[in-house]
Amino acid sequence: MSGTCGSEGLQQPLLQPADSIAIDIPEKKNRSITFKVGGIKCASCAASVETALLQLDGVENATVSPLHGHTRVQYVPDITNPKKVMEAVEDAGFSVSECPTQNIAVCRIRIKGMTCTSCSQSIESSLKLVDGVKKAVVGLAIAEAIVHFDPNITDSGSIAEAIEAAGFETELVISEIDVNRTCLELEGLNSVEDGSIIQSSLESVEGVNHVEMDPTKNRVTITYDADLTGPRSLIHHIQETSDETRSFRASLYIPPNGRELEQKRESQLFRTQFFLSCLLSVPIFMFSMVLPMLPPYGNWLDHKICKKLTLGMLARLIFCTPVQFIIGRRFYLGAYHALKRRTANMDVLVALGTNAAYFYSVYVVIKAMTSDIFEGHDFFETSAMLTSFILLGKYLEVMAKGKTTDALAKLIDLTPDTAHLLTQDVHGNLISQLDISTPLIQRNDILRIFPGEKVPVDGVVTSGESNVNESMITGEARSIPKRPGDKVIGGTVNQDGCLMVKATRVGTDTALSQIVQLVEAAQLARAPVQRLADKISRIFVPIVVSLAFITWLGWFIHGLTGTGAENLLPNGLSGSELALQFCISVLVVACPCALGLATPTAIMVATGKGASLGILIKGGNSMEMAHKVKTVVFDKTGTLTMGKPVVADSKLFSIFSMENLYDIVVAVEANSEHPIAKAVVEHAKMLRQRLGTQSATEVQDFEVHIGTGVSAKVGAKTVLVGNKRLMKSGNVLVGPEVDNYISEQEKLARTCVLIAVEGVVVGAFAVTDMVRPEARIVVPFLQSMGISSVMVTGDNWATANAVAKEMKGINVGMVGDGINDSPALVAADVGMAIGAGTDVAIEAADIVLIKSNLEDVVTAISLSRETMSRIWLNYIWAFGYNIISVPIAAGVLYPILGLRMPPWLAGACMALSSLSVLCSSLLLKTYQKPLQRKTKKNCKCAPPKIRDLKPIMLIG
Repeated sequence: MSGTCGSEGLQQPLLQPADSIAIDIPEKKNRSITFKVGGIKCASCAASVETALLQLDGVENATVSPLHGHTRVQYVPDITNPKKVMEAVEDAGFSVSECPTQNIAVCRIRIKGMTCTSCSQSIESSLKLVDGVKKAVVGLAIAEAIVHFDPNITDSGSIAEAIEAAGFETELVISEIDVNRTCLELEGLNSVEDGSIIQSSLESVEGVNHVEMDPTKNRVTITYDADLTGPRSLIHHIQETSDETRSFRASLYIPPNGRELEQKRESQLFRTQFFLSCLLSVPIFMFSMVLPMLPPYGNWLDHKICKKLTLGMLARLIFCTPVQFIIGRRFYLGAYHALKRRTANMDVLVALGTNAAYFYSVYVVIKAMTSDIFEGHDFFETSAMLTSFILLGKYLEVMAKGKTTDALAKLIDLTPDTAHLLTQDVHGNLISQLDISTPLIQRNDILRIFPGEKVPVDGVVTSGESNVNESMITGEARSIPKRPGDKVIGGTVNQDGCLMVKATRVGTDTALSQIVQLVEAAQLARAPVQRLADKISRIFVPIVVSLAFITWLGWFIHGLTGTGAENLLPNGLSGSELALQFCISVLVVACPCALGLATPTAIMVATGKGASLGILIKGGNSMEMAHKVKTVVFDKTGTLTMGKPVVADSKLFSIFSMENLYDIVVAVEANSEHPIAKAVVEHAKMLRQRLGTQSATEVQDFEVHIGTGVSAKVGAKTVLVGNKRLMKSGNVLVGPEVDNYISEQEKLARTCVLIAVEGVVVGAFAVTDMVRPEARIVVPFLQSMGISSVMVTGDNWATANAVAKEMKGINVGMVGDGINDSPALVAADVGMAIGAGTDVAIEAADIVLIKSNLEDVVTAISLSRETMSRIWLNYIWAFGYNIISVPIAAGVLYPILGLRMPPWLAGACMALSSLSVLCSSLLLKTYQKPLQRKTKKNCKCAPPKIRDLKPIMLIG
């Protein structure tokens, strides 16, 4: 599958009418690049460059500007690429002074067969060697890779081949991020010509960018512009392609969830292999450990078949061999591919340990068959039981890994399977209602959502009123009232009334899809703290192998020369056999997997938990930086405040009644688009409705005075509505009472709107941008966490001071919502965007607070601290486990306490180490918001002493 999409390709039909001869014409996917050539001085130079380019195979057209050297080249990517184009220019004696802007595509590939960090590092190294790959990140915990590449040079197929060449299986998840793509299953195709007819027909549809046929499965994959077409229209178009001789039908093909299928397949495989291994290992254990201790039931095992070869030895060999080479084949393959890549992983350690035990035992069997005096003990039970315990550990590990993506799976499952599509006439009258599959919804469709049903896609309410539970998206428990004009989010639950919703975002454009994509990308992103594990993993296996060899050599020499060594030997074991057992135990007890899983599993659980709480953390780097924040900078307007002016106070200065004042304000300001005017009008209308009064007043000579207010004639009276400057320009006297009122309100960060009738100020409204209620809690709580708070604003100093007093670092976090905040969000160590803010701010931020609640600033920092603590706890456990277990496995305690770790027990411990790290990470699922914990504790102690929030005024 190609990693690009676009409008390339022939738009005209590939076939002539049905009664003519069909000719199969290969599709040419031309691309173009633009760059600047240096050294061009005249038209002759430009012509030379054009000639050199046109002589290059694959170049269709080349145009060079003799004035500036700007060059545009059209080429066939299957034949040539931008690199060869550049080389052709340089061979002609010119230089490329400005390289073309690269078209970077992104693909996600699922990888099978990774066992530890060294595997992911090997894959990353292999990918970076592929020409055209710009960036590659491999996630061990979710077994996926995300690769950024230049589609002019390579594609997703070549990338997958590079991974497979490294010894891993691959499966393409998606060939390009954020692309509207649908796959349709076709019926009625009887020949290759039928497929060509459908392909050419689809390519002619407006909005279709690319069509790819799969004749073997009768499927077609289409990328399209969602503003122009959609799956339902494409299905209808295919059916309309039918004629008297052909009847085509199409249906939506939804592939199964690859990650779930792979996890299920892997868990079933490990479970089956474990049971088969146990089926063969238990008899071996009984033959070697149990029955010999229960005479006369085990006497038959000592029956000699050939010289010193007993029936027990032969039985153990027969039962162990399939475990070693059939069930344990996966370890051989993993070790082979790792060594082929010149790396070493867990499979290498397991293969070395089991092979040492098995082939030594084979040696014992051969010696027993050929000698009358040989006395030796085989370790077939060690090899078999070791394999069984490791398989059990891998099975439990896969099951635990599945739990780390539970939050993401729940998000994906929020979308309902079907929706109620309404067909209306031009007057909005209902014609019909049809239940369709949710993926078939297109933009501008009208959908009906009954009480208790989920909203299928993002949209706008066109009619009806209800309460919608958005907790699954925002984490906010309370229901949100929805009326005509309000937005609804796909995946939320309609509770009360029936809603008619117009679809505005479908497919990958919905908020839920974007959240899922962001969380998936975050789970793949590698935190800087993981570098420690990566460095150690590179040398881990060689060090363990060296320690195992030293252990064997030390105990072997001690067995030959050590005084009293015979007193240390267990029954039935010689000194060399004991040394071999210690060596095998060291090989298998050390676990590089625990180190590799310490960081990514914690990040996966934390990002999923954050998403369920309405906080999107964009990767491990953002998570790690957030926990270091010591100062949080808040933008004022729209972040600390609601971002919408409201009337906070009103006052009369004459015998005017409040009803008459409202009527005048509504009449005059109704024509103004200023936010303050809208706030005053909304307030007046609301109070007038409460009083039950309605009035229609004629307004004439309406005029806007920029920066000061408006004026108009209401009936026969001249009315001015605006600030103090407007009053002065209109020769309206502003007396001491009015002046005092204005000063009092400005101290409270309020803007005064004065109303003058016939040259006399009759009343005033105080308008303010209300501080978010939670801000009064958030700033003190941040202070209690050791984080100082700063406010930035472009308002006047009095307004800034008022908001700062009402609110009552170093790594810096910036919280903002507007386009003007974007540079600060990028420049800060951690940028946090309010979810209701602009798309630019959300794109620039490291963390997105979906429900626009400032309490989530505390939650985001607290969650990051909890996650980093968990990661370091995982590292302490992984390191501590190896530091303690390796010496014990090497026999340090055996001479003193007589305690030793048999290889099978070492294998069990190794399996449990990875499992313990996974369980540690899974505990992050129990995380609760710190402000919620505080509420539950119902603490009655005095709040900490908080210094005032210091405002910073930004001019301009």
